[in-house]
Amino acid sequence: MSNLGFDPSGYAGGFKGRPSFRDLLAFAFQPQNIVANPDVLFFKADTMEHKEKLRTIFPYVLGAVTPEMLARRWEVEQLLRELRRKERELEAQRTASTKWRAELQGWVSEARVLGLLAPDVVSPDATEHELLAALEEVVTKTSVDAQLSDTAFDMAAREVADLAREESQASLRLAEVRTRLDNMTKLQVAVTDYTDALKKQRDRLQLSRWLRDLARTSDATCPICDGAFDHAVGELDTLCDALATVEATARQVEPVPAVFDKELVQVRAQARTVTDSLNGIRTRRRAIEERSARIKEERLNRASLDRFLGRMEQALKVLKAPEGDPAFAAEVAALKERLDECRKGLSDTNARLRQKAALDRVSRTMARLLPGLDSERPNDPAELNIDDLTIRVTGSTGRPDFLWEIGSGANWLSYHVAAMVGLHELFLSQPASPVPSLLVLDQPSQVYFPRTLAKEAKEGDDPTIGDEDVAAVRKVFSSLSTATTEIAGLQIVVLDHASEEVWRDVDLHVVEEWRDGKALVPLTWLDGGAA
Repeated sequence: MSNLGFDPSGYAGGFKGRPSFRDLLAFAFQPQNIVANPDVLFFKADTMEHKEKLRTIFPYVLGAVTPEMLARRWEVEQLLRELRRKERELEAQRTASTKWRAELQGWVSEARVLGLLAPDVVSPDATEHELLAALEEVVTKTSVDAQLSDTAFDMAAREVADLAREESQASLRLAEVRTRLDNMTKLQVAVTDYTDALKKQRDRLQLSRWLRDLARTSDATCPICDGAFDHAVGELDTLCDALATVEATARQVEPVPAVFDKELVQVRAQARTVTDSLNGIRTRRRAIEERSARIKEERLNRASLDRFLGRMEQALKVLKAPEGDPAFAAEVAALKERLDECRKGLSDTNARLRQKAALDRVSRTMARLLPGLDSERPNDPAELNIDDLTIRVTGSTGRPDFLWEIGSGANWLSYHVAAMVGLHELFLSQPASPVPSLLVLDQPSQVYFPRTLAKEAKEGDDPTIGDEDVAAVRKVFSSLSTATTEIAGLQIVVLDHASEEVWRDVDLHVVEEWRDGKALVPLTWLDGGAA
């Protein structure tokens, strides 16, 4: 029995929790209220909790889903979680590399102000390769090597001034673009409103054209007042002329949005570009100002220099691997490979095929048993429907009937017995089925005598059963006896009021007859309790 649930990503308990032997008792017991029940086929399936759990574990007990498959599902879920986590970390490394690469000039400026880099070593228009080379030289130094100079602060001040000018220019450009965008947006709204107004006018004037065409026909009258059109021809012509004018105007307006929308998209793109540029300039300026203020306060503090060198060394490691840590990327690739291997053995198609094969086997066993039971439709194909947890019988017309749609308690009992025996035949054919090879049926003969007769019978007596019913009950006992003979390892226990005339000459083993006060609890126990 697997200790794993059926939903690796969800709560461990509930309907999707691991299978238990208590769940499997649904296939072992057919109590008195179930053994011939048209609505409930399995023990405790009359409650929602057990019904949903039974639906969940059915593919497992049929052998369509094996413990190995459950283990693979859990492994796949764990691998997915680990893969997502490592992919996020790898992406964070790549993002950090991109971010730090964009701040190379800032690192150089800070190194220059701290005295770790000469003011004239790196030019303002240096390439990325030159900046990286300069920083690699910086990390080889220590705080003792710092050469403080006012020139470095002057360069920082000039850099701030240059950024301020760039910020001013970008702000003006952004204001122009935003003004243009606002005007175009207002124009778009105005065009839309104007088009809607023209459409409303056209819809209202459409009626005039129809009325004029109607007026030109002989003997035509107004559909509203039933009057003649003679005096209204001029007014209708005026309305139709207005309609033609509105339609002509609408045709002129229609081509405008196609060109306008393209221009609007371009302006919005310009606004985003200028905004990003302005934000970048402000970020650089703010960083330089904050850095200059901090360095002025701590430029003689060697600890701050050492911290900067440590950050710089770590940053260079990331910058040299723009795609992230190669070893970490290799771990991600290995996880993906392992995930693909696990998924190969989790084909839903193969599981469905195995489930169908198992249900077909149960159907064949039912087809073999039903002619020997008291069924009205022994030759109609019957199948187990695990979605509804019932039996479905297909008639000669091709119409399927569910168990609750088929009358007669004898039919219900026959299908219950056939289905339970068919399932146990399947379970015992499996290499290691967790379902107990025991089937207990309580009072299967109850469908053959009225409940009133059972109440009227004296204690210790058996209800009277007619000759035809005796033969029908005998069929049940004979079929169960044959099943225990043909299916190795199957044990069937029957608790019933049926007298010996019903099961005489049937190959069975009578364990005990509870009559004249003898019952499940021995009398000696009761006597001992009284003492």
